[in-house]
Amino acid sequence: MISRRKRKQVDHYVENLIKSYSSLSLKRYTYKEVKKMTKSFSEKLGEGGYGIVYKASLADGQQVAVKILKESKGTVEEFIDEVFIISRTSHVNIVSLLGFCYEKNKRALIYEFMHNDSLHKFSYRKESANNLCNLDWNTLYQISIGIARGLEYLHRGCNTRILHLDIKPQNILLDDQLRPKIADFGLAKICKKDQSIVSILGTRGTPGYIAPEVFSRTYGGVSHKSDVYSYGMLILEIIGGRQNYHENGGSHTSENFPDWIYNDLEQGNVPTRCLPLTEKENDMVMKMTLVSLWCIQPNPLDRPSISKVIEMLEGPLESIPYPPKPVLFSPERLISQYSDVSYSIEHETSSTTIEDLEKRF
Repeated sequence: MISRRKRKQVDHYVENLIKSYSSLSLKRYTYKEVKKMTKSFSEKLGEGGYGIVYKASLADGQQVAVKILKESKGTVEEFIDEVFIISRTSHVNIVSLLGFCYEKNKRALIYEFMHNDSLHKFSYRKESANNLCNLDWNTLYQISIGIARGLEYLHRGCNTRILHLDIKPQNILLDDQLRPKIADFGLAKICKKDQSIVSILGTRGTPGYIAPEVFSRTYGGVSHKSDVYSYGMLILEIIGGRQNYHENGGSHTSENFPDWIYNDLEQGNVPTRCLPLTEKENDMVMKMTLVSLWCIQPNPLDRPSISKVIEMLEGPLESIPYPPKPVLFSPERLISQYSDVSYSIEHETSSTTIEDLEKRF
């Protein structure tokens, strides 16, 4: 329980912070205002590792999404600092933070509203497992590039390097023009630009998308390459038109999903299960496939940087080398084996690593 004196100190701290960021259009809301804008939390949009998201409307009628955060271990000051780090992000492929709320133990973030929901709900509705096939390949290709551009911004364009560590379809939102926007970033650990390995104690992720190094030191340190791995698995889903992982143990687990993609590739087939292809679309799908298979290599050093991913996707098909078949790992086994493992912050010469890797392509 925060004392009245402590609450006044926090209020003073927050107000000073708001003044110091006066150029940012970030508004602080009371919990009463949050409850009103969500109509007493009547319309739930989704739920993730950090909290529940509700549909809401501001006083001027603007629709927004409100994430009610689960109890945080950090102090109020740490929460506010993190909020303003997130608020300084600005990119067409990143969901914008419009406001926040803190009141006693109540904390919420107010984001712009995405009318087309998430890539997951758009692509994998229960009534149509292959709903993704309703999108033309140019749209899917542009969505793939847009997600990569958003990640590149988080990795390189911010004042601090932000590792997402939970890239998955539910965290890719689509606006009214089907442009992808990355959501739920900045709530994991944030490391400075001169650090590329972070502590993952308490990090949340989703089986089927989590890089192997998140579970085991054997594969290396957690870094921006961990997001690249998740990106690769996500794009393979777009190509195949189905999810790579089923929590209740379906046949398309992360252990065998990329195998049939790679096997099709080896046999000279375009690895897609839907939509007829023109010659131009064939090149798009092949580029997406080759790049994705590079992204999910088990050794982080074998994966391209997200900047290199964009370069390969936008370049000619002939410039992309043929990837080795990824040796996949079992997330279930590693989760049980390494669930209590934590990692210390280390330093690596990330710029050298990226340059060395790019020489290979």
